[in-house]
Amino acid sequence: MTAFFEFIPLIIFFVVYKMVDIYWATGALIVAAALQMIVMKIQGKEIPQKQWWLFGLIAVFGALTLIFQNDAFIKWKVTIVNVFFAVGLWVSQAFFKKNLLQTMLGESIRMPEKIWTRYNYAWVAFFLVCGLLNLYVAFNFGQETWVNFKVFGLTIMTFVFALGSLLLIYKHIEPEPEQPQTDVSKSISNNEESGQ
Repeated sequence: MTAFFEFIPLIIFFVVYKMVDIYWATGALIVAAALQMIVMKIQGKEIPQKQWWLFGLIAVFGALTLIFQNDAFIKWKVTIVNVFFAVGLWVSQAFFKKNLLQTMLGESIRMPEKIWTRYNYAWVAFFLVCGLLNLYVAFNFGQETWVNFKVFGLTIMTFVFALGSLLLIYKHIEPEPEQPQTDVSKSISNNEESGQ
């Protein structure tokens, strides 16, 4: 349900584009992204810093698209978001020795440090490829092709890469360490064994 909630602005962008045009769709995207954050606030959820950055980029490039009536700005936004993610993951790992993916997923996935590093750099490469591919499609094909690529192409690519990368690291995932029994649980299991 949470994943679907995150895709709502993108869905609204696509629907409004098909019904009207890119400029109405861009305006709808800005409003939907803002409403999404307002709903999170009302529900008492903490808005991640990533979400604030994304909204800022949507608002700035969306506004430039509407002011200048030029869809190049909203097209560039997609590449800048992907490069932003790539640079964030790379800088954090290379200069601060902090793996952001490990920070986010470390509680549910246990792997050797070198595998986390490879996993992180694989995502860096993926985001860069997405950014470059977006520019290629945006400025070599028609507007409708780009919208379809943005909504469906990038979404499918991300899903396939996420699934594929998880399958590749699966063999390196370490099992959860067994929790030592407390005195109470030992006592209960001893009583059960003795039939008391």
